[in-house]
Amino acid sequence: MQLQEIVNTGNFGLAPWIVFLPLIGMLANLLFGRSLGEKASGWIASLASGAAFVVALLLAFSLGANPEGTTVTLGEWIRAGTLNVGWDFRIDTLSVTMMLVVAGVGTLIHIYAIGYMHEDVRHNGDPRRFPRFFVYLNLFIAAMMVLVSADNFLMMFVGWEGVGLCSYLLIGFWFEKGEHGIGNVKAAKKAFVTNRIGDFGLLIAMFIIFWNFGSLQFDAVFEKVPEVAVASPGVLLAITLFMLLGVAGKSAQLPLFVWLPDAMAGPTPVSALIHAATMVTAGVYLVARSHALYVAAPSAQAVVAWVGGLTALFAATIAVGQSDIKKVLAYSTISQLGFMVAAVGMGAFVAGMFHLVTHAFFKALLFLSAGSVIQGMEHGENAAHHAAYRQAAKNKKSADRGAQAFEAGHAGEEQHFDPQDMRNMGGLRSRMKYTYWFYLVGALALAGVFPLAGFFSKDEILVEALHLQPGVFWLLLAAALLTAFYVGRQVWMVFFGTPRSDAAARARENPPVMTVPLGVLAGLAVLGGALNLPGVHSLGKWLEHTIENIPPSEFSFPLAGAALLVALAGLGLAWSVYGREPLPKGFVDPLRRRLGGVFTALEHKWWVDELYDRLVIRPYKRLSAILSDSLDLGFINPLFDGLAAGTASLASFLRRIQNGFVRSYALAVLLGAVAIMAYLLFR
Repeated sequence: MQLQEIVNTGNFGLAPWIVFLPLIGMLANLLFGRSLGEKASGWIASLASGAAFVVALLLAFSLGANPEGTTVTLGEWIRAGTLNVGWDFRIDTLSVTMMLVVAGVGTLIHIYAIGYMHEDVRHNGDPRRFPRFFVYLNLFIAAMMVLVSADNFLMMFVGWEGVGLCSYLLIGFWFEKGEHGIGNVKAAKKAFVTNRIGDFGLLIAMFIIFWNFGSLQFDAVFEKVPEVAVASPGVLLAITLFMLLGVAGKSAQLPLFVWLPDAMAGPTPVSALIHAATMVTAGVYLVARSHALYVAAPSAQAVVAWVGGLTALFAATIAVGQSDIKKVLAYSTISQLGFMVAAVGMGAFVAGMFHLVTHAFFKALLFLSAGSVIQGMEHGENAAHHAAYRQAAKNKKSADRGAQAFEAGHAGEEQHFDPQDMRNMGGLRSRMKYTYWFYLVGALALAGVFPLAGFFSKDEILVEALHLQPGVFWLLLAAALLTAFYVGRQVWMVFFGTPRSDAAARARENPPVMTVPLGVLAGLAVLGGALNLPGVHSLGKWLEHTIENIPPSEFSFPLAGAALLVALAGLGLAWSVYGREPLPKGFVDPLRRRLGGVFTALEHKWWVDELYDRLVIRPYKRLSAILSDSLDLGFINPLFDGLAAGTASLASFLRRIQNGFVRSYALAVLLGAVAIMAYLLFR
């Protein structure tokens, strides 16, 4: 037994490889990706992420024998005065849980991306970008691993900023695409700037922590919380509320959620990675990691819980009115993050982490399935174009004239046809059978239907909310009803009825490299609830070694039954509106007829972007123009122009002194000596 413990604890030394392995994959593709070819490039990146998952499994195995965990020091990083920050990897049950999710789900996304990007780079006209995509993807995994494995706030902030950089690179991957050729760039910039606002809050929180605790290392800070809570309770409130600003930015909560829907500009594997496994979960992890601070600041806990609850309901209403298949899922992610933030905010840390894990399973499944649908539609669109070409050539009995007709029709279709618009779909259940069944599993898990994973994790949050924050409970219950409705609406519009476009009628299933990861994620979405079954509380017992004093959540059969009825009611309502009768081509959304202006508001996302534009962006641009004209052009430019002119005049004068005559230089030396002697004489 003692030998077994030595073997188990020996795995802790592997901790740095959780970051190094994705970085090795990144460097391999950065240096040799184009020469290796697509398959090798994709599999190198996937194996690097998969190897990181193996390391995470070994660390989890070691924690089974030594659940208190340890810290692995790679080296000293910063030593300045009383500030001493090491590059230390924290191995405990919370960090390893996140490692397993990030590396496990991330690896499946990598494998899927091999097939997806093979088509995507050709559809967008630049196959040479294939290895670059996997460079960014591996870097994303590495940055997230730094974030979750850090033993101090500063190292965590490096990973925090790293995932922000990667999101910018991946959202704008097709930087020349989008509206007016700059749409994707604008989306990437929007994500980057919005997250900088949240990062400002986290930075201020870190400054306050160091000033009052004298350290940024987690244990050193948490040990002093009771002392600071008695001496300066306002300090803890300030720290936790500034952290909330960081959470709102990274985990897309009110009012900083606006960047996440625009992040759909990136390729679909990026959407899955951001929404399911990496970036947006960082805020939830931050609150869970800083649980000691939040427990000591009940007012901040209440604020966090209400922000999460309001975000969950607000985003769910917007998802009801969207027609883009990925935008529906984007607002769904914001809503589900609201559930998690509300949970960790009210102190239900296990429930929040449980939903984070299960959500990673079924939301990755939904996004990747949506990508499969999109590529199936693109295949159908291409098939429709080729059929039109052949028909035109046959009818005109001229291949040249047929080609011209095809090209003209192709240009018109490219301008108007959107393969992501659910109104162009329909009937895909028979054309894409695997994708349909996998999507259905993810949709039912998201809706919270028994016995899928989402039922157990969402029910646990509702139980905790009913006891701890009844007002938040009703917000979350309403959000759960809308969740079931919009996910049912999506399934009926995409997969049922008759095809509403030639592309939908000709869509085809994607290759196994894309569908096999979907099958694995579907299995996890079915079985994921077993991680924390009522009465067993496996995840709770696992996390109690890191998060102290966790009260076991009680399973409530009446509440679970009520939540299931709410989910079934939402799905039934979606069927009555969208599934009872097939939706014809060019249909007007039935909700528009029923809700009128309210549906218009949902469709326009309650005009939040327009409000930001009016209150923030336009005044900022006007202020920039004023400062540019008055301060920059009116003062700064003339000032430095004057300095330049003065320097030129001085140089011209000095140039006259350097005339090349030795007698002039001798005279200057003589006059200088006389001046010095006169000074010394008369001083």
